[in-house]
Amino acid sequence: MTKAEQIYGGSLYELAREEGLADEIFRELSSVVEILDEAPDYWRFLGTLSIPKQERCAALEEAFGGRVQPYLLNFMKLLCENGSIAQLRGCAKEFKRRYHDDHDIVEVCAVTAVTLSAALRERLHTKLQAVLGKTVELTNRIDPACMGGVLLELPGRQLDGTVKHRLDALRGELKAATL
Repeated sequence: MTKAEQIYGGSLYELAREEGLADEIFRELSSVVEILDEAPDYWRFLGTLSIPKQERCAALEEAFGGRVQPYLLNFMKLLCENGSIAQLRGCAKEFKRRYHDDHDIVEVCAVTAVTLSAALRERLHTKLQAVLGKTVELTNRIDPACMGGVLLELPGRQLDGTVKHRLDALRGELKAATL
């Protein structure tokens, strides 16, 4: 994430928080990025500097006017006018980071060999919230290479309880013992 994305995304978050719109803009910003990611040609159009600013901003107005908070729409227009609409993703990440910090939310990814069952997912979610003392947004990523168990990816750390990790550790111990 660039410094500009941190500054812009942080500024949008501060404005949204001051205006009591953080929840609404958080949801809308996430949706806007998803929508734009599904339309790469539209991203390119908005980022094409040879197209007049007014035309690109009018396209944003047509697509999102009345559908998102005016602060968010004006923010996107500002990025478009500055030729930095491609930084919207990074701005959204910074907004999300600050939102999560303020609301004691932590994202955890459980990497498993197979999809977690609903019951196991709920048990893991409940346990993580109790241990971390925060609201947990739990996602599940499938990686057959872990063979079994679970690798928990948290901000700044990993907890590896996979079969692969255990086998690698055992392999290292056996190698050290035979030398």
